[in-house]
Amino acid sequence: PPHIHVYYQDAKARFDIVSGDLIDGTFPPRQTRLVQAWIELRKEELLADWALASNGELPFKIEPLR
Repeated sequence: PPHIHVYYQDAKARFDIVSGDLIDGTFPPRQTRLVQAWIELRKEELLADWALASNGELPFKIEPLR
């Protein structure tokens, strides 16, 4: 499924872009909520980048959560 890889200190995880669910890995609860909020705000951009990457193209940079 379309997903992103997320890193925070020593934690690594993958999150589903469509649902925002944690697919695997471990992530601190507060940072998980922030990632899920960012996914919700940027879902269309993330899915467009997923399509580009799936076709071997470079994805566009997406603004971080501030």
